[in-house]
Amino acid sequence: MTDLHLQLRRWRLTTAEILYHMPDHPGVLQSFIWQRLDRAPDFPELKRFLDFWVRNIEGRLHSVKVANAQIITPGELTFAGTELRLQ
Repeated sequence: MTDLHLQLRRWRLTTAEILYHMPDHPGVLQSFIWQRLDRAPDFPELKRFLDFWVRNIEGRLHSVKVANAQIITPGELTFAGTELRLQ
């Protein structure tokens, strides 16, 4: 499916800040930013990525912050403050 089809099916641009412990220095946290189209509130793509992380990457997860926003939204009408008449 194309990105447009996903967005029309309520998939949203999702950004996750992943904090993880450095493998060589467990007391030090490192930040990783992940961004992709995903479906809220289940976030299947993010869950798939985090499962991959736990299985394949040595850095133990500390926390994950998630934010998402619709890219395609309904149009908004606002009054411009001027009225023009053609006769």
